[in-house]
Amino acid sequence: MSRFLNTLRPLIRIMPEVKAPDRKVSFREKFVWTALILLLYLIMAELPLYGIDPQQGYDYFYWMRIILASNRGSLMELGIGPIVTAGLIMQLLVGSQLIRVDMGDPYQRSLYTGAQKVLAIFMTAFQAIAYIFAGAYGAMGPGETILVFIQLMFAGVVVILMDETIQKGWGLGSGVSLFIMANVCTQIMWNMFSIGPAQRGDLPWDMIPDGEGGVEPRIWFHGVIPFTLQNFGAASVGGNFADPFTFWFRPENPRASLFGVIITFIVFVIVIWIESFRVNIPLQYAKYRGFRGQYPIKLLYVSNIPVIFTQALYANLLFITQILWNNPALGLGDPGTHPLAFWFHLIARYAIPAADAQYLVPQPISLVWFLTPPTGLSELLTGLGLLRGAGYALILMLLCAGFARLWIDVSGIAPRDVAQQLIGAGMQVPGFRRSPQVLERILQRYIPVVAVLGGLLIGALAAFADFFGALSTGIGILLAVGIMRQYFEILAKEQLSEMHPAMQGLLGMG
Repeated sequence: MSRFLNTLRPLIRIMPEVKAPDRKVSFREKFVWTALILLLYLIMAELPLYGIDPQQGYDYFYWMRIILASNRGSLMELGIGPIVTAGLIMQLLVGSQLIRVDMGDPYQRSLYTGAQKVLAIFMTAFQAIAYIFAGAYGAMGPGETILVFIQLMFAGVVVILMDETIQKGWGLGSGVSLFIMANVCTQIMWNMFSIGPAQRGDLPWDMIPDGEGGVEPRIWFHGVIPFTLQNFGAASVGGNFADPFTFWFRPENPRASLFGVIITFIVFVIVIWIESFRVNIPLQYAKYRGFRGQYPIKLLYVSNIPVIFTQALYANLLFITQILWNNPALGLGDPGTHPLAFWFHLIARYAIPAADAQYLVPQPISLVWFLTPPTGLSELLTGLGLLRGAGYALILMLLCAGFARLWIDVSGIAPRDVAQQLIGAGMQVPGFRRSPQVLERILQRYIPVVAVLGGLLIGALAAFADFFGALSTGIGILLAVGIMRQYFEILAKEQLSEMHPAMQGLLGMG
C-alpha cells in the first residue's frame, strides 16, 4: 500500500463522516433521503452569499458552471468542483502508479476514499481562497473576506457529506450525478420558459421609445417559448417578425432557440440509442449447466465519468490560468514583464472585459480558446470557428477516451475485477475452464476497447450538441440523459431487489 495513504490516516480519522447503514435501507427510505438531499442542493443553489455583490468582480467559472452544478453568487458557487477535482487527482495518481492501491482490499479501498475526501476539503479551501483573492467579488474588506470564505467552506463540506450520504447507501445513485442532472434540467427549463429584462440593446426588438426621444428596455423574452410567442404575436399585428435565420437560430442566444430544441431532442434520442449497444459475453452457472445468461458490456461502459473528469480538468485549467492572467503582481498578462510571460501569453491569453461590461467574463484568445466550444452555427461558421470547433472536438474526444481507459483500472470494473465477481457468483463462460485468469483474458479482449470507443463517442456527441446550440451545454445534455437512464435502472433494480431479495447478488447489490 502507498505511503501517501498511510501518511493521510491521521487526517482521515478526524474528517466528518457519514456512517454506512448497519441495516438494509428500504427503497422508500432511500428515495426520501435522495429527495431531501436534492431539495437541499436546490435551496443552496438559490441562497446568495452574504456580504458580496454578484455584479462585481469576474466570473471565473462562467464556462463550466453547468457541469460543476454551481450558481454564481450562491452557496453553490464552487459546486461539485472540489469533489470532482479530488477524484481526478486521485485517479491520475493511481493511473500513473505514483500511489499503489489494491481496490480489492476493503481496508485499502476505504483509505483511498478517505484520502479523496481529505483532498476534496483541501480543494474546497484552495478554490475558495483563490476565487476570493482573484477578485471574483470585487474589492472586499478583511471581515467580508473571512465571512465569504467561511460560507464557501461550509457549503463545500455540506456538499461532500451529501454526496457521501448517497454513496454510502442511504440514497440512490451518486450525489455528484444527481446535482449535475438537477443543474442541467434547471438550465433547460430556464432556456425554454424564462422571461427577463432586456440584455442586448443592439437588438431592435429589445428597445422601445420612451416618449422623450430616447429608448428604454422592454421585457426580453429569453426562453424559446416566450420568444416564439412574442414574434408570432408581433407578426399578427403587423409588427417586425424576426428573419428566418434569427428566428430559428437566435445568434444572440443560440442556447434558447428553436433549432436548439430540435438538437436537444436529437441528442436525447442518440444517447438512448447508443446505450442499447453492447457486447454480450455468454455465461452459465457452474452448478446448473442448463441455466445460461449473459454479461453485457455496454458501449458506454464507463458511463459519464470520462466527461466529468475531462470537464473538471478544463475547469481547473481555465480557472487557474484566468487567475494568473488577471493578477498584475505576477506580470504574466504582459509579455515584457516576466521571463515566462511570453509562453504563458501563448498558451493562456485572455481578453479582460471593461469594468462597465455586463458580464465580467475573461474571454480566451490563445490556445485555451480550444477548451471552449463555438456555440451555435453563427459562431461555428464565422472566422476561425471551424478551426476552433475541430480543435475543441479532437481534444475533448482524446481526453474522454484517456480517462475512460484510466477509470476502468481504479473503479473496480477492470477485467480482473469483473472476472472475480462473476466467478464468485458461480458463473463461467461455456466451453472454458472455470478460472478467474481464463475469464479475465476473455474480458480483456472487450472491456478496454469498448471503454475507449465509448469515450471517443461521447466526446464527439458532446461537441456536436455544443456546436449546434443545444438548450444546455453539449456535455450537460449528454450527462443528464445518461444519469436519467442510470436512475431508471437503479429504481428498477431496487424494486426488483425488494420483491426478490435472493436476487441481490445477481443485481450487484449484495
